[in-house]
Amino acid sequence: MVTAVSRQLIDGQWQDGSSGQVLVDRNPYDGSVIAEFPVATPDDIDAAYRAAARAKEEWDRVNPYAKRTVFENAVKYIESSFGEITEIIVDELGGTRLKAGFEIGLVLDMLKEAGTFPLRMEGKILPSAVDERENFLYRVPVGVVGVISPFNFPFFLSMKSVAPALGAGNGVVLKPHEETPIMGGTLIGKIFEEAGLPSGLLNVVVTEIPAIGDAFVEHPIPRVISFTGSTAVGRHVAEVGARNFKKVLLELGGNSAFIVLDDADLEYAVDAAVFSRFTHQGQICMSANRVLVHQDVFKEFAERFVEKVKTLAVGDPRADDTVMGPLITAKQAENLNAVVDQAIADGATPILRGGVDGGLFDPVVLLDVKPDMDIAQRELFGPVVSLIPFKDDDDAVEIANNTQFGLSGAVHTSDIDRGVALAKRVQTGMIHVNDCTIHDEPIVAFGGEKQSGLGRLNGPWSLDEFTTMKWVSVNHGRRRFPY
Repeated sequence: MVTAVSRQLIDGQWQDGSSGQVLVDRNPYDGSVIAEFPVATPDDIDAAYRAAARAKEEWDRVNPYAKRTVFENAVKYIESSFGEITEIIVDELGGTRLKAGFEIGLVLDMLKEAGTFPLRMEGKILPSAVDERENFLYRVPVGVVGVISPFNFPFFLSMKSVAPALGAGNGVVLKPHEETPIMGGTLIGKIFEEAGLPSGLLNVVVTEIPAIGDAFVEHPIPRVISFTGSTAVGRHVAEVGARNFKKVLLELGGNSAFIVLDDADLEYAVDAAVFSRFTHQGQICMSANRVLVHQDVFKEFAERFVEKVKTLAVGDPRADDTVMGPLITAKQAENLNAVVDQAIADGATPILRGGVDGGLFDPVVLLDVKPDMDIAQRELFGPVVSLIPFKDDDDAVEIANNTQFGLSGAVHTSDIDRGVALAKRVQTGMIHVNDCTIHDEPIVAFGGEKQSGLGRLNGPWSLDEFTTMKWVSVNHGRRRFPY
């Protein structure tokens, strides 16, 4: 059964961090203390990376079919603990049970995909320009991977890198976000421990940046750093990683556009747009910050949209009828409220705005937002959305591309060919015709353009990111040299 482990997992041992400081993990809805974690130090991180490197050598000797069994066991463990994991998501994230079920389902799919990786470490035999020589290409693990995960979907977004990295044969050190150390970290350590993963192969360090600085990224052992979080922090991780000759995978922020063309099914488009903006209180990188609507249907869409949003219950995430629980902290709610105030001062008109109570943030819908305004340019990690009219398809594309981000998007139309043609013009890593902006599948390339990230995850792309190709040539004869 699941237990909320409030310690570090280093070299197969659950132990306290050695800093003497304590990280307090609180329920974002009522402020109650969930757990207290003695914080890890750079020495703890060093021990974790070294343990992962040692255990990786043992993992190399495990039969691929036996490796697959570990992932199958992890799936069974999660399925048998579904209710308990749901309660932790509700308590630690402020997520609703609907959100919890959605996240757990994504994790199960990711584990099933990663479990195929040990059987997909295929190489190649290539011809040579030299007589009597063969060229062998072996797909091999990079060695050790460092994973830094966020607070919004911590169970899935940690597992999205951890499971494929392990499946590809690597050791892993995971640093979860300080607001979600259980769901993003220690629970994952416990799951793989129970699944039979070799001791020390997966390590979990719970800490805060003031206690470790750049030690997690700078350490000489990890060859790949997988970071999911804000663009500002991702930029720093990339800089530190590049200085230390590491491959850096970045899944960063977004400012997705949800585009409604004049021939769209408005009822369906409203439902999809509301889901795209307000799921998990808008704390998703793929959330639709901007809803772009053709001017001919703008008024009708806006009316329907607001009526739909008014039905969303905000409150205790444990309540069955709650759609939106709290933001991760009251401070985040305060900061977002200030952004809304500034947008109104800049000329935006709120056609729906409620109150803010601690982390609870009632939905905000804004009109009269110009594409160049700050609120239309930034990522809004909360339940605030701008409705923006456009004249024609070209205008919609221009507005959608007027951002430093390029993560996700959506286009709604009754003409599929028109929708696909427009979607191909939007500068984004992912975009969905007649669907929502929030979508992820374990075998489809996931990643952003521009300042939304570097690299691609899922399926063969994850396999490529967490492995490298090693060339071994064999000369069956005697080569002649010029001297």
